[in-house]
Amino acid sequence: MNKDIIKFLRKSHNLNQREFARMVNCSFALIGLVEVGKRRVTEDLEKKVKEAFDLDDSQVQSITAIIKTLGEGIPPIM
Repeated sequence: MNKDIIKFLRKSHNLNQREFARMVNCSFALIGLVEVGKRRVTEDLEKKVKEAFDLDDSQVQSITAIIKTLGEGIPPIM
């Protein structure tokens, strides 16, 4: 899990950093630092996020694929 997944989950659930942090039981400062890349997603944080959003490893992989696709942009229609 990485910062992009954290931010994707937070925004897709219309949560601000404080609300997200409350859901996963960590400080909102940590979420802010993770999202800007100053802290990494620890195993503990990953576990809390997975529990809070009821995610398994395959769902995390799917979210990673979605983020990658979005980052590549939408292909032009021919």
